[in-house]
Parts: sequence; C-alpha cells; structure tokens
Amino acid sequence: MTEAERTQRFINSYNTIDQALRIQGDMSKSISYTEAVRKASRSNAIVRKYEDQLVDYGRLRNAIVHSADSTQAIAVPNENVVKEFEKICSLICSPPLAVDTICNKNFASLDYRLLLKEVIEYIYQSGYSSIPIYKHNMLIGVANATKITRLLGKKLYQKVDINEYINTTTIEDALKDLVEDNYYTITNEKTTLDKIMSLFSENRKLLLIIITKNGSLLEKPIGIVTAGDIMEINRILENYNI
Repeated sequence: MTEAERTQRFINSYNTIDQALRIQGDMSKSISYTEAVRKASRSNAIVRKYEDQLVDYGRLRNAIVHSADSTQAIAVPNENVVKEFEKICSLICSPPLAVDTICNKNFASLDYRLLLKEVIEYIYQSGYSSIPIYKHNMLIGVANATKITRLLGKKLYQKVDINEYINTTTIEDALKDLVEDNYYTITNEKTTLDKIMSLFSENRKLLLIIITKNGSLLEKPIGIVTAGDIMEINRILENYNI
C-alpha cells in the first residue's frame, strides 16, 4: 500500500466506526469520537476490549486530518496499524454470530420426568455439566452439576435420606428446590459474540446461554454456550477476519 492508500483506508475505518458507534448507541452527533468510544465500551464487549486502541487511533486520525499543511498529513499510519484498525472495524460493524462460531450444537437436553438419580448418572456419563430441562417443549430450567451438588449438601444438612431423595424426586421437583440465581439465560440465533461476552460480563453467576431461533422458552434449542467458552471466544475475536 502507498502512503495515500494507507491513510485513506485508515480514515475509512475511523469514519465507519464513528458512525456505527453512534447508531448502535443512539448517540448524539455532537459528542466526540472519544466520548462515543467510552460510552460504547460500557455495553459493547468488543469496544471495551479495544477501547484504548480505538482512542489512540482517534488521536492518530486527528493528526492526519488536522495537519497545519492541508496538502500533507503530519502522520501516516503504517500497514499493521491499518490492518488492525480494519479488523476492529469489522468486529464492531459486522461481529460474528455465536451460532456460526462458538455455539455448541452437540449438546443434550433432558425430560422433566427423569428422576434426579438418572440425571446425575447422565451428567457423569456424558461429561456435560449443564443440561437444559424441557417440559412439553418448554424450557423449565437447567440441571447443573455444581448446583445439584449444593442441593444434595443442603439435603444432607437437613438430615434427608439422600438415597431415597434421588430415587424418588424428579428433576423438575429438584429444580424447584434450587435457589434461583440467574445462572442461565436464553437468547436468539442473531446474537453476536460481543453480546455473548457482554452477557457473561454483566452476570458473573451466568453458567449457560441457550440459543433458540427467536430466544423463546417455547422453542427447541439450536445450541449452547458455556462460561468455559470465554477463552475460545477471545481467541476467535483475536483472529477474526471478515
């Protein structure tokens, strides 16, 4: 790339990001680019990840376009900076969908009538730590290994006969015994990776995200994303090319 080509591509990325942030965040045109970045970082995981770089690139853009000599820029971005800015631009404006990248489509869901013993055995045999539970095609909860272990500990403390409990209690009734602390949520097939990251960031107790076509409890799941996928999501974002 020539200096002129690098400069123009850099400015194009800046303008695209600036416009996208204002549209996505419904921000006034009167606020500065830096302020738009800072505000967007509160709700957009990708902007938050690259916040400092975006601000630095904004300063570089100002050095380019506000040159004292209008015929010659006082700064020209190198090729690596241009490519990095274009990558960030793609992530912000056309972020990858969870269903196309990280979403695990090879998962299990279980019926509400299964006994707790059967669910525990299935968790052990399958290796799945979180399993959606459905009743008449409606999601009613998630059987999570850690949560079930805590439930059994509670029953032991209450002097309940554990063997009898797991052999006579359905997973539906066991879920009612679990303290609800929003450890799972449901979203739609258009959910992007930055939104997935934001969901985990906003709720530190979140263990599982269930994806359906429209994000409805009455739909069959398309796939799931777990808290254990966060590192892989970061890797995908680092290497993403549109």
